[in-house]
Amino acid sequence: MKRSNLELLPLFLFVLFLVSCQDKKAKEKTKDLAEVQEEYTKKAPDWSKNAVIYEVNVRQYTEEGTFNAFREHLTRLEEMGVDILWFMPVHPIGEKNRKGTLGSYYSVKDYEAINPEFGTMEDFKALVDDAHSRGMKVLIDWVANHTAWDNVWVDEGHLDWYTLDSIGGLQPPLGTDWWDVADLNYENQEMRDRMISSMQFWLRDVDIDGFRCDVAEWVPDDFWDEARPQLDEVKPVFMLAEAEHPEHHEKAFDMSYAWEYHFIMNDLAQGKKDATHVGEYLTKDKRFPSEAYRLQMTSNHDENTWKGTVKERLGDGVQAMAVMAATIQGMPLIYSGQEAALDHRLEFFEKDEIDWTETPLQGFYTRLIDANHNNEALWNGAYGGETRIVTVGNDNRVIAYHREKNGDSILILLNMSGEERDVSLNGEGIEGFYEELFTGLETEITTQYSERLGPWNYRVYEIRN
Repeated sequence: MKRSNLELLPLFLFVLFLVSCQDKKAKEKTKDLAEVQEEYTKKAPDWSKNAVIYEVNVRQYTEEGTFNAFREHLTRLEEMGVDILWFMPVHPIGEKNRKGTLGSYYSVKDYEAINPEFGTMEDFKALVDDAHSRGMKVLIDWVANHTAWDNVWVDEGHLDWYTLDSIGGLQPPLGTDWWDVADLNYENQEMRDRMISSMQFWLRDVDIDGFRCDVAEWVPDDFWDEARPQLDEVKPVFMLAEAEHPEHHEKAFDMSYAWEYHFIMNDLAQGKKDATHVGEYLTKDKRFPSEAYRLQMTSNHDENTWKGTVKERLGDGVQAMAVMAATIQGMPLIYSGQEAALDHRLEFFEKDEIDWTETPLQGFYTRLIDANHNNEALWNGAYGGETRIVTVGNDNRVIAYHREKNGDSILILLNMSGEERDVSLNGEGIEGFYEELFTGLETEITTQYSERLGPWNYRVYEIRN
């Protein structure tokens, strides 16, 4: 029997009431988030001001490829002086459309679970606790742009959380060959909320200290701005963006990649660029806020696997470029195996163990890290000293620069060639007695100072207050 319109009126009014309540709640939440962001001021944790970061590739680090096996290296890394351990993604890896046998770390199947290939959640928590007991901090890689095709969100029926193709199916990020992952839809607030909740889980339940955010520039800036204050509510967090945009530092990120300088170092080693390009870069980099940390590196997981080993890219300049990365403005990164002089491209989707038989560069990196810890001129962001190019005559294959902070000074000389070079230095304003980091020899830098540098040789002269 049909109902009259009058009989249906109460039901219609009730539905209208529910819709208006939901709309009111959504508006109130948007208002609350806006107020939180307006009141919030981002600040890097104090422990990061003179920190050095180390990237951990768990799969390839040991024969077992587990968290427990990696823990056996913590004492060595502690002795080396490592402050921050950045773990490539620790989540389960998708099986649908998987690349290779083991798949990509960056194809995340569950944001709140552990990859069983590496161990259990309890194993990882024990590793985090062990690192903390040694004064180290822990970051995990966070892949917010996309997930595995068989992510638990798909199983839960949240297809509207994804960017869909013309027939309503999942699709990889456009313009990539990443066919093992599905692109996320950041116009969906429910998905954003779940993403932030998952990040909070790792801070609250696992006690990690921050995130390295994969392809951060492909995720809307306002998501990161929304996330940061909510993460800091759990604990003071450190955020690293795999991107190179000054605006990321306004509300969300403490550190960003110095990609441009990384590529300049590659070109310096290959003779494609010279000292003038270093000065140009330093001027250009001033577009970043003074408190912004910049990640400096000669290698990482992407560069090693896809672009070549440090030996392939830097040749005989491997150590000279490592000195530059550790002493130019920014936080130095060491990738798994660099202290063992890793000489091959690690497989990305298969097992490919690092050989730890010898660690010939362990002492080299230990000295550089010690300088970063104890010479304030080398500290990160505004805590450190500005890099000033020092005139060395007309030889554009020699680079010299000076940094100073609170009475600490550092003077770097680098021969960017395979030939001996005579360095004539204008030491005006930086005169003094310096100690060379690697030899311990004391040298007086005068207004007109000169010395000869061997092929790809370097000097790290220090005055510590």
